[in-house]
Amino acid sequence: MSLSTSQRRYLRGLAHDLKPVILVGAKGVTDALIQEFSLALDHHELVKVRIPAEERDDFATQAAQLAAATGAETVQTIGRTAVYFRRNAEKPVIALPR
Repeated sequence: MSLSTSQRRYLRGLAHDLKPVILVGAKGVTDALIQEFSLALDHHELVKVRIPAEERDDFATQAAQLAAATGAETVQTIGRTAVYFRRNAEKPVIALPR
């Protein structure tokens, strides 16, 4: 599912007040972290993740790993924080604009 520009803008507005739900630790992106991230996406649909990587390339790699492993769309990255969205097919929580 690809997000349109207006949908990304809407989701960025919703994510502004969110606190990071997932914090990536020193071990980086592990299977357990991916499993917890997937559960958080199922429950919330819009999740903010804190990735304390030292280098920008490391941050981008870990952010891409999380998105690819869970099938989530990256809405926004600012500093060391990334926002992801994945629609819950059974019980949608967020109504997206067209």
